[in-house]
Amino acid sequence: MLQVDYRRIESERQGSGVTTRLRLAIVDDFAVVVAGVASFLASEGIDVVETGASTPVISDVDIVFYDPFAQVQGQGIDLKDLVRASRAKVVIYSWNLHPRLIEEAVAAGACGYLSKVLSGPEIVAALKRVLAGQTVILPGINEPSVDDQGDWPGRSLGLTRREAEILALIALGLSNQQIARRLYLSINSIKAYIRTAYRKMGVTSRSQAVLWAVNNGFRPDAMRSIDPAFLRRPPASPVSTR
Repeated sequence: MLQVDYRRIESERQGSGVTTRLRLAIVDDFAVVVAGVASFLASEGIDVVETGASTPVISDVDIVFYDPFAQVQGQGIDLKDLVRASRAKVVIYSWNLHPRLIEEAVAAGACGYLSKVLSGPEIVAALKRVLAGQTVILPGINEPSVDDQGDWPGRSLGLTRREAEILALIALGLSNQQIARRLYLSINSIKAYIRTAYRKMGVTSRSQAVLWAVNNGFRPDAMRSIDPAFLRRPPASPVSTR
C-alpha cells in the first residue's frame, strides 16, 4: 500500500492559504441508491457534482464514488470502465467486504474500498487520504448494523439489502450459481435468501419474482444528473486566520 504523510500534505496545503472542497461523482445502476448516497455525502460538506447510473462520468471531479450494488460485469458500466474513462480516483463504496472483491477492485485500479457502515466523518477523512495519494481500505467495525445504512430497491417494501441485491441479479438473468459466485456466498445461502424474499414479495416462482422486480424499481436506470451549481470548479478559498 502506498504510504503518504497526509497530515504533512494537509498542513502544507493550509499553510499556502487556500482550502478546497472535494468534488465527487457518484455512480450506481440504481437511481434510488445514487440518491441516498448523494444526500449523505452532501450533508458532509462534499460537492456532489454528478450522479449517474450506467453512464460514464463526464464532469471535472476529484473522486468517482462507485457503488457496485447488483453490478454484473459486461452489463452497464463497471469499475474498469470508470478507471479507464476518468482521470479522477475511483473509490468503491459497498456492503460486500469479501477480501477477494477488495483485492479484485484494487487490482482493477480502485484507489479505495470503503464500507457502508462507516460514519460521515470517517468517509470524508478516507476520501481526503485517497486524494492525497493513499490506497485506503476501510471495512468498518460494526458489520451487524449494516442493514441500517443507505437505501436500495425494495427496502420500503421490507427486503433486506442482501435480499434486494440477489433479487436484482435474478432480474438481470443470473442463475443461483452465478449469483453465489458473484457475491461469494454459498449456494445454500442464496437459496435461503431467495425463499425469505419470495415470502415477503408474495411470489412462488422465479418468473413471478422477475415481474415483481421489474414493477418495483429493480431495473437499472440509464441516467445522469449534473448539478449546474458545481459545473465549473471554483477557485480555492482563502483560509480564515481568525
